[in-house]
Amino acid sequence: MPDLPTLPATLDTMEQAKDYLRQSKAANTRRAYRADWGHFSAWCEARSRVALPAAPETLVCYLTELAATHKVSSLSRRVCAISQAHQAAGCEPPTRVPAVRALMAGIRRAKGTAAAAKRPVLTADLKRMIETLPDTLRGTRDRALLLVGFAGAFRRSELVALDWQDVIFGAEGLTLTLRRSKTDPEGQGRKIGVPLGSRKEHCPARALEAWRDLAGGDAGPVFCPIRRDGSVVRRRLSDRAVARVVKRTAMAAGYDPALYAGHSLRAGLATAAAMGGASERSIMNQTGHRSLATLRRYIREGSLFLENAAAKTGL
Repeated sequence: MPDLPTLPATLDTMEQAKDYLRQSKAANTRRAYRADWGHFSAWCEARSRVALPAAPETLVCYLTELAATHKVSSLSRRVCAISQAHQAAGCEPPTRVPAVRALMAGIRRAKGTAAAAKRPVLTADLKRMIETLPDTLRGTRDRALLLVGFAGAFRRSELVALDWQDVIFGAEGLTLTLRRSKTDPEGQGRKIGVPLGSRKEHCPARALEAWRDLAGGDAGPVFCPIRRDGSVVRRRLSDRAVARVVKRTAMAAGYDPALYAGHSLRAGLATAAAMGGASERSIMNQTGHRSLATLRRYIREGSLFLENAAAKTGL
């Protein structure tokens, strides 16, 4: 966290300023940075090295050792965490020196940077997964979570952030207000339309309505935990629970759960829409992507066999 300027202020004002500074990073990012800094500090202590301020050669040794077992993306995050910790302490980050940058460039070249992405849940997959769910309170919740998460192209954090006041049931489907997201940290918000499904059992609006009526929800978070005795806990479901629902239903449908995660719903909508011929603009309107390059990765995956040059060769 950056140093606060020396200004005359009350204790309450300073505490509020610190809180705002903490919120400049998403909660998940802060947790990851704390864990990364803790690992680096422990590594330095075990080798009698100074963690703060760290010498560039210390960071070079640390990253070289981790490169044997960690992904490039994990190493890059460690570098960011170490840099943030030094800046918060008013120290010059060792991450900026040419030796560290050259080392990271060499690691990227040697290990490659292609992400081991989870599989998208496509429409056929989603229908198969939903068919495994029982008509219980938990099954009703999970059905609504999967259908709304897919059709709204939600990140898992966005899905569990929904409150009932953000939901409007209409003749054409759902209107959902997303008040904050990864690409909207300042909370300007945006509305997402989720149309009615062609069949009742695959309709996000009907599934969400069934969950609302069964759980007795009309205020507070949309998706809540369920106790073992079958009662609803009136608090927000964790974003990790979304991934567990996806994995559990994927396994029940006969898929390898290791290949799926919470992001599979969002990726699935983008990929399935591209396969169906939806325009880039309409997909971006639904997903909220600001980067066309990121979105086009899904479109490429969804279009591998639609306009395939090899298919025109007569093989």
